[in-house]
Amino acid sequence: MGATTQLIHSIPVDPLTGAISVPIYQTSTFVQEAPGVNKGYDYARTGNPTRAILENLIAQLEDGHTGAAFGSGLAAIDAVLKLLQAGDEIIAVDDIYGGAFRLFEQVYRKFGIDIKYVDTTNTENVLNALTPKTRLIWIETPTNPTLKITDIAAVAKIARDHRCLLAVDNTFASPALQKPLSLGADLVIHSGTKYLGGHSDLIAGLVVTKDKELGEKIKFLQNAGGAILSPFDSWLLIRGIETLHLRVRQHGASARAIAAFLEQHPAVDKVFYPGLPTHPGHDIAARQSKGFGGIVSFTLKENTADAAGDFVTSTSLFKLAESLGGIKSLVSHPATMTHKTIPAEKRRAAGVADSLIRLSAGLEDTEDLIEDLRQALDRIHAQSRVRGTGATENITRAASPSVRTSQPEGRTAQPVGKAVVTA
Repeated sequence: MGATTQLIHSIPVDPLTGAISVPIYQTSTFVQEAPGVNKGYDYARTGNPTRAILENLIAQLEDGHTGAAFGSGLAAIDAVLKLLQAGDEIIAVDDIYGGAFRLFEQVYRKFGIDIKYVDTTNTENVLNALTPKTRLIWIETPTNPTLKITDIAAVAKIARDHRCLLAVDNTFASPALQKPLSLGADLVIHSGTKYLGGHSDLIAGLVVTKDKELGEKIKFLQNAGGAILSPFDSWLLIRGIETLHLRVRQHGASARAIAAFLEQHPAVDKVFYPGLPTHPGHDIAARQSKGFGGIVSFTLKENTADAAGDFVTSTSLFKLAESLGGIKSLVSHPATMTHKTIPAEKRRAAGVADSLIRLSAGLEDTEDLIEDLRQALDRIHAQSRVRGTGATENITRAASPSVRTSQPEGRTAQPVGKAVVTA
């Protein structure tokens, strides 16, 4: 049975009414026949039938044992971190989502949990960072926003050998493309807001565990912390997941065409997309995933935040907004948006350049998306050339015998590209 067929028929018909759409059980409590005797539910924080269908569905999709739905992706991450205690250590991917970095650094570090950030694309970095206190390895693959690829199976073996947990943020790939638990991970985390929901109309987080015991711990934390997903948002997420595979195919097809276009444009410096044969993680991505996803990132040759700002405010179909994975294409500037909480030096060291731009390809016609990018890049390229020409003209006039020139004391002329400016 194909993945799409299996997904659609994993969502049950309502046994009470025959409703083909999952009912929304919008209730806070459930009547009991006697104290402790009920129909499987007693209080909606602990369990709700609509949410239970979603949690079972995501567990099936990820080939896991237990699913848990939370009020946001960060609430899902928070639940996983609560498995740890003071004195434990985390090894985390260096190119990490800004919200996760903020939670790690500004909340859990003060509780005595240490975090080491390494480039997990090289498993030697993970091995070298391990200590007897390491309890959790945290990876994203592809990463946000530079789309680095980590070998999940290789890191899973390291985690097993050293008796620590491996958690994989699978938001960018989704279970339509990649199943980390089948590759040896212990936990999978999703921002359900993104590809799973797919319509930019909800906030949700999901955790799936590989085994029953770990699942029981997450469910305990879900109930104890109370950051649950509402019945209506659970229903919205189920509805979004029903079309996941179809949407992901189109997202990926457009992203591949966009990446190829960007590689040829003179205003673009580097393109980050695992589907390109030139991407350093291409072979690993091809081996562990069924596709390369709908996110493309790139840097401009004019590597400044101003140039990036000019670009992201020049597109029409690509809307400037946080988030990704929706039916409408989105553009963002990580350095000033999703990753602004990460110090600039850490950001740049992880590959998040000042001009890095992240694109989320939506479901519009691919040709229209490329044309929108072309007009914005052409404008940036023209502005860049004008600025370069202006600098050259100023220098020529300064060097002319008929023009008096002077330089401030202590400043020397430095070459920049084909021009020379004072630095």
